[in-house]
Amino acid sequence: MDLKINLSEKEMPRQWYNIVADLPTPPPPPLDPVTGGPLDPSVLLKIFPRALIEQEMSTERWIDIPDEVIEVYRLWRPTPLMRARNLEKALKTPARIYYKWEGVSPAGSHKPNTAVAQAYYNKIEGVKRLTTETGAGQWGSALAMGCKFMGIDCTVYMVKVSYYQKPYRRVLMQLWGAEVYPSPSDKTESGRKVLEENPDSPGSLGIAISEAVEDAFKHEDTNYSLGSVLNHVLLHQTIIGLEARKQFEMIGEWPDVVTSCIGGGSNFAGLSFPFLMDKLQGKRDIRVVAVEPTACPSVTKGIYTYDFGDVAGLTPLLKMFTLGHNFIPSPIHAGGLRYHGMAPLVSLLYKEGIIEAVAYPQRAVFEAGVLFAQTEGYIPAPETAHTIKFVIDEALRCKEEGREEVILFNGSGHGHFDMAAYDDYLSGKLEDFVYPEEKVEEAIKQLREFLKSIGREE
Repeated sequence: MDLKINLSEKEMPRQWYNIVADLPTPPPPPLDPVTGGPLDPSVLLKIFPRALIEQEMSTERWIDIPDEVIEVYRLWRPTPLMRARNLEKALKTPARIYYKWEGVSPAGSHKPNTAVAQAYYNKIEGVKRLTTETGAGQWGSALAMGCKFMGIDCTVYMVKVSYYQKPYRRVLMQLWGAEVYPSPSDKTESGRKVLEENPDSPGSLGIAISEAVEDAFKHEDTNYSLGSVLNHVLLHQTIIGLEARKQFEMIGEWPDVVTSCIGGGSNFAGLSFPFLMDKLQGKRDIRVVAVEPTACPSVTKGIYTYDFGDVAGLTPLLKMFTLGHNFIPSPIHAGGLRYHGMAPLVSLLYKEGIIEAVAYPQRAVFEAGVLFAQTEGYIPAPETAHTIKFVIDEALRCKEEGREEVILFNGSGHGHFDMAAYDDYLSGKLEDFVYPEEKVEEAIKQLREFLKSIGREE
């Protein structure tokens, strides 16, 4: 059997899959933080184009991908489905391990799948500039690329610890024409407020979101773009799983376990939602497992309630698993997983028991990433390495139980810009970071007090 299962460009899906159409219960609506009632979608027109708001609220199962977006996708899509045969041999497992390799995109990750789409929808509505946040830099570089292709400007607020840990991600964004600031910055009121309280703040995605949203609010020609969490972002990523379905059908296989890492939830949703479609429709059963860091375990340790998506409280309230929007995660190298909350759709699936979740410490994750690099050749991003750690554990379980299960994971990005992190691991300097229980308790306490003040005691 081939190690690479490829689709032709003609076989690329022409629609995205919207899981909302198949959910057993409808997602709880976003709330207005002032009134505590359901949010009026027209409020979002201040920072989002109408087309994306319609996708955010849609219950249609299939949404067409515009031809102009497809044309850009063709630069790297369809991506290959890879058989990790060397990893299987190293583990001496009867399991068959496959991964969808999104590292072949120009930005090196899955993020362009939504970046290109969002830039397109903003362009056709006359927007001149997009602002955004980024953690490890994968999203920021993807949006910078998408904006360049669509002819609009891009401003990125990059989490400060990642800005200095991953300088070449910043350079990549700048090569595609973006302006990049370390967050918290002195460019916005929300950034300056954080710096006043803690001049040495390492930053967080929640802080960077506040800065990007504030910037967009203050400029008429500017909109905000988010790389994860929201429904329309997860929707755009489903092209990953839709391609994977076709590729498995080509070889007469089907996964028993589907897994990916979760920070905000987009790459996990992109791979798993098209496979969950069968489970939700009662056609096939499948285990779907999300993997997160023990340093920022929003699903495995968080609470399910309404919370802000950012630190400053500029966003609507979303029903999600959260550690509290004031929680500042430890500076782990998987910057894309340092987010206090989880996508509402992923959160709902976990709440309903439809998916599972596990968490791992940093050193064990890098150990798994090194084994993958030494067997399969590709160096995974630290985010992807979280998934690989779980895949290895599952493969060893199959070995112990003598089970020939098929395991599928999302190779969400390469680690070519993460050599400093791997150097820390190889030299024994990599920290594990324990679960910051006291910090989470304080953030949750503050969140509960706010919800009580608006009559929303969840």
